[in-house]
Amino acid sequence: MKKRNQFDVAVIGGGPAGMMAAGRAAELGARVILVEKNPELGKKLLITGGGRCNLTNAETDARKFIEKLGKNGKFFFSPIAAFGTRQAIDFFEGLGVKTKMEDRKRVFPVSNDAADVLEALKSYMEKGGVTIATEATAAGFNKKEGRLTHLNLRGSEIEAQAYILATGGRSRPETGATGEGLKWASALGHTILNPFPALVPLKISDGWVKQTQGLSMDNIEVTLRVNGKKDSVRTGNILFTHFGMSGPAILDISKRVGEVLKDKTTEVLLTLDLKPALSVTQLDERVQKDFKKYQNKTFRNSLDDLLPRKLIPAIVKMSQINPNKPVHEITREDRLRLVKLLKDLRMSPIGLLGFDKAIASSGGVDLAEVDTKTMRSKILDNLYFAGDVLDIDAPTGGFNLQLCWSTGYVAGEAAARQTVERDEL
Repeated sequence: MKKRNQFDVAVIGGGPAGMMAAGRAAELGARVILVEKNPELGKKLLITGGGRCNLTNAETDARKFIEKLGKNGKFFFSPIAAFGTRQAIDFFEGLGVKTKMEDRKRVFPVSNDAADVLEALKSYMEKGGVTIATEATAAGFNKKEGRLTHLNLRGSEIEAQAYILATGGRSRPETGATGEGLKWASALGHTILNPFPALVPLKISDGWVKQTQGLSMDNIEVTLRVNGKKDSVRTGNILFTHFGMSGPAILDISKRVGEVLKDKTTEVLLTLDLKPALSVTQLDERVQKDFKKYQNKTFRNSLDDLLPRKLIPAIVKMSQINPNKPVHEITREDRLRLVKLLKDLRMSPIGLLGFDKAIASSGGVDLAEVDTKTMRSKILDNLYFAGDVLDIDAPTGGFNLQLCWSTGYVAGEAAARQTVERDEL
């Protein structure tokens, strides 16, 4: 016979959204249990932001924030209004996590340590009396008459008045995000929009890219061209790797690249503007100054002020200028060809890395089946959703974690209030 535990709210998933939901529900007086299959909570949280935890984005204008979220952005107006970026920063500051803002309004702990964010969330849950069940493998739900009756675990059952599913998507499966929550939601009648890797590095076919591996460059404009036409543009840091390209600007454009690559007849190119702050005319003037400075050197030795040393061999080769040609012999035609190359450096993406390398996955529970004000299922009266299990598609820069905080907060509050209302009946 299975052992049964009774609670007001059961949260499945010990990631950022689940911990926020559990803490908020407990703060409102609910008896809460948080179920996590890993030995420790927050495994994925600890690797966010390269271990530094980009915990939110300091864009306080809700409309501008929502614009970053693509076609599903409007759904999140209500959660962001309830618990937005300012509230998130104040929340963590109140728990002792001092924060700082870096470029692109990215917010990090002053300590640059994601563990501080995790400890703050643990403290928040401990204060509310949340029961933590780690190494607890969930196996799905039972339901009756439009409500969930209990959560099945190995050797036991958890009975609650409300359940919050915060199991994440399928990115970084080594952290436990392997998609079980999506399967459970589907089995309960929810539509699951096909998840695929998002915010993921790209495979590039061009050999020169691999030869430049390890080079990181800031403020590069990345343009996706489909059949010769401009499709999408991102600006930011890029990283050349042994398989292709990574870095925030590449990750942010990767979902769209994956979409267009599905059609094998489509011509897909990525172009890099290495000097987006300069017009073609301004860059030509800059190159002329460098050439005048290095007029007695060979072409290959004249670009140190203009480009990172690791990129120079590739640029010299693609420019079709003799590397040993004296700078003072370089023609205007040669120079303009070099300028065009720096403003329009092309490469061919051939695919995405998999879920194991993705920061986030696109797709998930169809938002049309979720109440935006409460995160409650429109199919089951006492089921709620939070975090990446939903069909969320946000760029890098703290947006994804903010949506975890916002949806977790709203789901935890709504679930707790539902249990209070039932108790009062």
